[in-house]
Amino acid sequence: MIEFAWIKLFAALPLPLLVYLLLPRARSSSGQALKIPFFEELEELRQKTASGKGLGWLRLLAVSAWILLVCAAARPQWIGDPISMPISGRDLLLAVDISGSMKAEDMKISNQQVDRLTMIKKVAGEFIERRQGDRIGLILFGSRAYLQAPLSLDRKTVNQLLQEALIGIAGEKTAIGDALGLAVKRLQQRPGEKKVLILLTDGANTSGTIEPLKAAELAKEAKLSIYTIGIGAERMIVNSFFGNRVVNPSADLDEKTLQKIAELTGGRYFRARESQDLEKIYDLLDKLEPVISEDQNLRPIREIFFWPMSGALILVFLILVMRRYESS
Repeated sequence: MIEFAWIKLFAALPLPLLVYLLLPRARSSSGQALKIPFFEELEELRQKTASGKGLGWLRLLAVSAWILLVCAAARPQWIGDPISMPISGRDLLLAVDISGSMKAEDMKISNQQVDRLTMIKKVAGEFIERRQGDRIGLILFGSRAYLQAPLSLDRKTVNQLLQEALIGIAGEKTAIGDALGLAVKRLQQRPGEKKVLILLTDGANTSGTIEPLKAAELAKEAKLSIYTIGIGAERMIVNSFFGNRVVNPSADLDEKTLQKIAELTGGRYFRARESQDLEKIYDLLDKLEPVISEDQNLRPIREIFFWPMSGALILVFLILVMRRYESS
């Protein structure tokens, strides 16, 4: 059905009539101040207009155009049929590390070597799509932490913003504490009891203004559960001048701090050494934090003001054409 969001604007419909009736008419000059060579042609045109030929159509078009303009200003909307949507009431934030170390190519997707962030984008993106009913947000952090996507039911947009994340745009270092502090700031004023943060990082806290454990204590006070995930393989073959050698690309991962953060807030710590590990972790998170369906009926709303606006413009164009035709 069609509804008008600003229906009070229909009170402007009689405005042209009031102007016509209340404003004083322009005074006509009694004397001929100027003689022009084509006076007879103008007088003939005036008499033709005064006789009413074509005037009725012009008035009808003008009135119709004004009605359409008022309809457009009243903001018509098409209200669709009710759609049942599951709402869990959970606020879920993802904090993803995009520091310089995430460029390490020690992960595999379909037997192809990829960097850590690319693997996170694939697996976390699938996780986001499954969380129907959750309000999901996204925090990206490097040397600084910032909110890339506020809490929203629009999972598609949040996933798109994750896919567009680039390594290093927030700095080369890792500010885990600032990411936790930002999550607490965004969630502590939110209503409801189910608040969850999933933190993915491959390093230790090397930047920022707040210590991770201090931020974890604040998260505990805000009743925010934090699940921490350490990213990175433990064995990687590197080519060097002296031949191939095996290194541990995750030597800088601070697992003890990540474990302590999870324990303080009632969450859990996970270790993802390859993409399959991360997929299993997200499957487990689906069980630990299941989507609690509570159906809520929503009606899709589509703005259609451009239809009466287009009709009014067409009528105005016809009025101009007819006036030009009559004057010729």
